[in-house]
Amino acid sequence: MATPAELISPRSPRVAAARRLARRNFRTKERRFIAEGPQAVREAVAHRGPDGPTLIELFATVEAAERYTEIIDAARASGVRVHYAADEVLAEVSQTVTPQGLVGVCRFLDTPFEEILGDRPRLVAVLAHVRDPGNAGTVLRCADAAGADAVILTDASVDLYNPKSVRASVGSLFHLPVAVGVPVEQAVAGLRAAGVRILAADGAGKDDLDAELDAGTMGGPSAWVFGNEAWGLPEETRALADAVVRVPIHGKAESLNLATAAAVCLYASARAQRAPGGCRSVTPS
Repeated sequence: MATPAELISPRSPRVAAARRLARRNFRTKERRFIAEGPQAVREAVAHRGPDGPTLIELFATVEAAERYTEIIDAARASGVRVHYAADEVLAEVSQTVTPQGLVGVCRFLDTPFEEILGDRPRLVAVLAHVRDPGNAGTVLRCADAAGADAVILTDASVDLYNPKSVRASVGSLFHLPVAVGVPVEQAVAGLRAAGVRILAADGAGKDDLDAELDAGTMGGPSAWVFGNEAWGLPEETRALADAVVRVPIHGKAESLNLATAAAVCLYASARAQRAPGGCRSVTPS
């Protein structure tokens, strides 16, 4: 185990490089981002991209390294450079008020949109005009939990690698393909050509989610398009969809927030697809 004499210096160029990844322009230039906390780092260690292990570098306090020995050992086994760091150094590299002792530097892992289409997705979440990074990460987590095949962030949405988005995904960022920077028109056209039905989620939608389920229309491949937290989907985006669907409000609540509505919609599709006759009830060939 490391001793205090082996702690990385706060003036180290590696610390400075990791600290710069808090800024989007540096993330984009270096194609690297920060993953914080044991859950995210554990998933990063297990993930591999076309260029090799996704986790490149790991900063850990001595206390965290003692607590999460399996993560440290797995990182080293993958060839990851592990740096022991004082709490003050972790605070500089981390983007949280109370760091959890592990901060990883990762390669970008987004997937080309064409590759997602080539895999014939059956359930997709499209984030159009989603600007809040916490919401983006939470919807990604919901999509992962619902068994979605992919998530697409349009060019009008928040940066996937914003530290708040990464934290809110709670490791789900490393579980399923995510395409970024796709114009919404291109996303819709590509998915529709791949045989995917486009459903726009909107509180003022003409179609009711319960009615769609009762009609048996949701068992096939579907893509849900989710809009901005405050003003929803613009008319031109709603016009691209095959159906504009609202989640019914049975009580007195004024509305549902984005992440909650996304979870309801994605799970509705997941259940319909897994029912007899749904597109997931057939064993893949």
